[in-house]
Formats: sequence, structure tokens, C-alpha cells
Amino acid sequence: MGSAFTRHFTRSGDLRASPLGLLLPLLLGLSGALGCGSSESKGPTNDELIAQGKQIFRFETFGDETKWTDALHLDQVVSTVDPTTALTVGLKVDADALPASVVTGIQNGSISLTDPATTIALLKLDAVLGVKATVTTVNGKDTLTRIGITCALCHSTVDDSFAKGIGKRLDGWPNRDLDVGAIVALSPALDEPTKAVFNSWGPGRYDPRFNLDGKNGPQEIPPAYGLQNVHSITATGDGTDVQYWNRYVAVTQMGGHGTFSEPRTGVSVTNGTDDLVSSKLPALQAYQLSIAAPAPPAGSFDQAAATRGKTVFEGTCATCHSGAEFTDANDRLHPVSDSMGEPEPDGVPSYASRSATKMYRTAPLKGVWQHPPYFHNGTAATLEDVVNIYDTRRSLGLTADQKADLVQYLKSL
Repeated sequence: MGSAFTRHFTRSGDLRASPLGLLLPLLLGLSGALGCGSSESKGPTNDELIAQGKQIFRFETFGDETKWTDALHLDQVVSTVDPTTALTVGLKVDADALPASVVTGIQNGSISLTDPATTIALLKLDAVLGVKATVTTVNGKDTLTRIGITCALCHSTVDDSFAKGIGKRLDGWPNRDLDVGAIVALSPALDEPTKAVFNSWGPGRYDPRFNLDGKNGPQEIPPAYGLQNVHSITATGDGTDVQYWNRYVAVTQMGGHGTFSEPRTGVSVTNGTDDLVSSKLPALQAYQLSIAAPAPPAGSFDQAAATRGKTVFEGTCATCHSGAEFTDANDRLHPVSDSMGEPEPDGVPSYASRSATKMYRTAPLKGVWQHPPYFHNGTAATLEDVVNIYDTRRSLGLTADQKADLVQYLKSL
């Protein structure tokens, strides 16, 4: 990698040690009550912990402004971007954060969506999902002075109820419109080879290990919902709960202040001299575990076909996609040879080979209708493609009708 990669994305303890994370991506174990307070008071209830975690998920940067502002200077870039451009790279706007006067102004055109000043106004309102800004008045003008990111950048979207990219928050839903790489590549601190890697990823894709091993193999941003009772919450099952991966992302990807160490991969990153991550992990995990997978929209699948497909599923898929969560991930991981996403496209090294476990988990299937494309690397564009790939590679011998029914069942989960 070139000099900018060396300066800003090394494994060292430097604050600037990693490019974006989310992902987040984004995602995320076991909750219990957080023991805190004096001996005379009880810790927060689970509902209180969830409420705290919701705020952390949406608005906490863990001090990562030192990366996005001080090292990458993205505040300079964002200050010149208008809302229309921001929406085209997948950034989302929370309609509930917009005052009535702003809503009216957007509707009647008195507030321009092609003026960078409007972007700064939206940031000041905390209306841009996953972006936390400090806006100060300089010579009578609102000026963006610092910027950071939160979990919600990659792992939330909106329902488009106001306009495309503007609506009510959908926490835990992967933002498959977000072009993380293109956004990071705007940094004036990066060299051209590093920018080229980021620009190669495309919408909805992110490589959470590239800054640590220098290998370019972007993965699909995963959902952060439906994780209750699933301990292996990443594609490769690293860690046994959400807190493990949240720490990884917060420190090594987002650039938050704290420490992440994993002897199995040789990764050890410390940012800053303070820890702004550890104390927030229990609440963050509690909130993420509270986010249920979304039910399929009414009328989105054929119920009679889905009923038939359930029988097909139980005879062909349920050995691994087992139990209430449709995964055996709590009991075992699988070798690379079991993965339908392997070999990786374009000669990219196996993603599992870059992980701590060197294996893959069976993906949970609740809400699977919501987040195409499929497999860890997005190599199956549709559920029809998923079924066809399994049928071919597992020699299942399914008929066309059985495959069609199985797809309808998957859409019903």
C-alpha cells in the first residue's frame, strides 16, 4: 500500500489506525443487567439498558472524530457536499428529526437540496443517520468543525416515507445503498492506490479487515437485527457475543478510543489514551439484541406455496438451518468447503482465512427476505439464485416446482 495507507491504517496503536467500520456493518451478544452505581442502588433495568443502547447505537462515536476529522479530514469534504449528492451515495435522513418548518421548506422548494449549507443544517439537527457533527457559528455562519460516525451509518436505513432516502429510521437494517468505500475515498489524506481499493467496493459492501491485512475482499453489510439467542453473530463466528464484534468495529474500523486485541489473527489496536468503548458495550448489545427481524410485508409471498416449501426446507435445509433461529451457529461452525459463497469471486482470498475461526457459521434466516444479495460476499443476487446454487452444488435434485415453493417459504420467514 502507498504512504497514506501506511500513515493512517496501520496495526499500530496510532489513533488513525483503521478505515470505517460498520458496520457495520455493523454488528453485534448477551445482555444481562449492567452492574453499576453504589451499593445502595440497583443497576439499570433491561429496559433502561436498551434505551441507553439505542442512543449509543444512533449517536455515539466513541471519540472517532480523531480519525474522521483529524486524520482523514472528511469534515472538509462533507462541508462541500449537498444533500442530493449525499443521498446518491446512500446516506439517509431521519424525517422525524426534521422540524415542521424544514419539512415545509423541502416540500415547497424554499430549502434547497442542492446547497451544501442544507447538509450542514441537517447535520446540526442530528438528522443524517450515523453521522455525528459539531457545527459552530463562525463569522455568523454555521460551520462544520468536527465529524464522526456511529453504528447507525451502516446498520440503519429509512423507510423512504418522505422521499427516497428520507423517512423513519429502521435500526438494524443493513444500508445496502451506502457506498462506504466511495465516501472514504473522498478523503484528501489518502493516496490514489488506497482510494482505488475503496472505490472498488460498491454500494452495500465493506471489507472490515482490509485496513489490517491489506487484502481486498469486500463483504455485504450484514443486518444487525434478529441476533437474540444467536451467539456467533458474524459470518465467521468470531467471538461468542455481540460485544466482541462491537469492540472490533468500534476500535479497529470506526477509530473509537479503546483497545481491541485478537491473538488468533495477530490484531492489536489501541486508539488514544482513554477508553470510550468498554463501558458502552453492555447497553449497545442489549439494544441490538432487542431488535427483532422484520416480518415479511403483507402479500409479499404465496402462503400456499410457502406451506409446501416448508416441507421441502425441512427435508433439505433444516440440518444446518435448524431450530427457532434457523441456524446451528450456537453449536458448531462449518469448514470453508461447506460455504456456498466460496470460492470468492475474482480470485480474492477466502474471507474465512482472514478471520479468527477460519470457518463459517450457518446464517440465521429470519428476515432473509429483506437483505439481498446473499451469502457473505453477495454472490447470490436473489433467493432464487440461493436455491439454485444449493440444488446444484448439493445435488439435491429439486424439481422446478419444489424450488419455487422453497423460495416462497424463505420469503415468509
